[in-house]
Amino acid sequence: MGASDARQRDVFVDESKVRDYLLVAVSLERAHVRAARTAMAALILRGQSRLHMRKESDPRRRSILSTIETFDTVITVVRAQKDGRTDLVRRDACLRRLVAMVMVDGDASVCLERDETLVRKDRQTIMEATHRSKPTHHIPHRHESAAQEPLLALPDAVGWAWAKGGDWRRRCGGGITVIDV
Repeated sequence: MGASDARQRDVFVDESKVRDYLLVAVSLERAHVRAARTAMAALILRGQSRLHMRKESDPRRRSILSTIETFDTVITVVRAQKDGRTDLVRRDACLRRLVAMVMVDGDASVCLERDETLVRKDRQTIMEATHRSKPTHHIPHRHESAAQEPLLALPDAVGWAWAKGGDWRRRCGGGITVIDV
């Protein structure tokens, strides 16, 4: 996500806490969201409410990552290394950095995976981070469950693959921006 990507974009965000704290943001142009949502929803098997990499077989993981690779995405991993800070503090730092990036992008909305214990704090962090830089600016954001928003499978898959490393990380493509906070 950068200034050159200032078209209308939707940003889908999930976390991974396997090693470091990762806030994974996958951005799509709004014009491509419907097709991507349809493609991701088609990967959900009978009996599944959503895609979740941790619960998929390796062949399914490869298929999911291959599908994601066909989308024109901008992927950013905001990473807070384990350094004694709590997950909540590291999430807050990552989210503040993500908000700053989204504000540079201009017309973007953010969809975060819903965790009821974090919704209130996330909203507060987004408001504070936005008003600190541009008091009159507003970033449309929402929290959804992955069962309601199939595109939340994008950051889930990338975050899982990134945390696994090796060939899995390679399957995410080479255009991932990593920002340490």
